[in-house]
Amino acid sequence: MFFSKGCPMCGGRQEQGVTTFTVDKGSMLVVVRNVPAMTCRQCGEAWILDATAEELERIISDASAKRSQFEIIDMAA
Repeated sequence: MFFSKGCPMCGGRQEQGVTTFTVDKGSMLVVVRNVPAMTCRQCGEAWILDATAEELERIISDASAKRSQFEIIDMAA
């Protein structure tokens, strides 16, 4: 699915896709794979929507509460 709004970085066409989101907070590294995002067909830049960002914040908070040093999560699972 394509959207008429152009990529803010290069003006290319955006489409629904997935990306990998990584947070490195000193002693904790969290990698979240298959994150829903709008991706640019031209430059590959990914834009995460607000609802997805809120879910990512919850995932990072949970990992921090567990005192995880390294965690990999698949949002598609």
